[in-house]
Amino acid sequence: MTRQVISDELESIEKASIDELRALQLQRMKKSLTHAYENSPHYRKSFDEHGVHPGDLNELADLAKFPYTTKQDLRANYPFNMFATPMDDIVRIHASSGTTGKPTVVGYTQNDIDTWADVVARSIRAAGGRRKDLVHVAYGYGLFTGGLGAHYGAERLGCTVIPMSGGQTEKQVQLIRDFNPDIIMVTPSYMLNIADELERQGVNPGDLNLRLGIFGAEPWTGSMRQELEQRLGIDAIDIYGLSEVMGPGVAMECAETKDGPTIWEDHFYPEIIDPQTGEVLPDGEEGELVFTSLSKEALPIIRYRTRDLTRLLPGTARTMRRMDRITGRSDDMLIIRGVNVFPTQIEEQIIGVEGLAPHYLIEVRRDGNLDKMKVQVEAQFKMDEGQKAQTAKELQHHIKSLVGVSTAIEIVEPNSVPRSEGKAKRVIDHREL
Repeated sequence: MTRQVISDELESIEKASIDELRALQLQRMKKSLTHAYENSPHYRKSFDEHGVHPGDLNELADLAKFPYTTKQDLRANYPFNMFATPMDDIVRIHASSGTTGKPTVVGYTQNDIDTWADVVARSIRAAGGRRKDLVHVAYGYGLFTGGLGAHYGAERLGCTVIPMSGGQTEKQVQLIRDFNPDIIMVTPSYMLNIADELERQGVNPGDLNLRLGIFGAEPWTGSMRQELEQRLGIDAIDIYGLSEVMGPGVAMECAETKDGPTIWEDHFYPEIIDPQTGEVLPDGEEGELVFTSLSKEALPIIRYRTRDLTRLLPGTARTMRRMDRITGRSDDMLIIRGVNVFPTQIEEQIIGVEGLAPHYLIEVRRDGNLDKMKVQVEAQFKMDEGQKAQTAKELQHHIKSLVGVSTAIEIVEPNSVPRSEGKAKRVIDHREL
């Protein structure tokens, strides 16, 4: 059977003029706003409360009249109340972690899945991938969008996919040696771990076919790019996405320029706003990145506040605008090995363990190539070493199961965690920005 693939040639929209692109965006934006208003109770209520109607959009700048969507809106409508299509039309559910212990849930129609595969295929092609390449996917599969998003996109391009998923580093290297892929898709920090294992096993990267790494799901620096490229002899390219907007493939760095991810503006309309005032900022100024989906059916997303801090730059390799590297986040979220972690998630698990007080400190540091997290938490009463060990084990299990990260636990004596008269300092991040 012949697989459905997209061409190795650029799509016409990637070469379109700015005027052609803006005309398409306006057409799709009107349709998306109308679809959200008519079919999502949340958006109908939100638009009505702000006194706006889809008919008020006459030009792209009019989008500023419409209310923002936040992660809290998704949590408040858990699990499916944000959807704008009947459940009969939903073919897949993904989810990401949230601060309340409940994930933020996203749904996809078959058209959404096809669009997602198309934009990831376009992304892999922009990075230098081609049909018939072997692609080793080491992003996690499951509710996380990384693994399946990369998988379907690579297949859509006509590649052969090795669906390894995350973990099992020795096996990762064994398959890289035996299957000899051309491309690997993984978080940059875990790629460094794989590089260490290649060295430990005495594998010379120059003997491998591996030429391209497509890295995302966490911020990474230019120095990390340089290290990966020098150690492995590959091109290291940045992919950007988030589950609430679609998943990986919202933006992709192009191989010929490597100057920041190009946003696929025919499907995702970007804005930069002042994170404090909500005012829309002009291109070139740094602020919070906001996205409006232009083609999603199951979960249209209108002016979603990503909390990512960056700026919009003119297009280079494509007509569409680029986003600069993310400099940080406007909230207190930590990213640990590609997993979003909020201090309040940790607090929830602490409160649920008998004998622990809600006084804690989270320390994050870089150990070798991987992030390590330690939680120091007070006991409510004096414990012997056996009690501490058992309690720490229980808390460690809850955090791993419900938050999704492994962490070291230190149970300390009552009243030994520093107090604050103002806002409590819950996190010490030793990693370099």
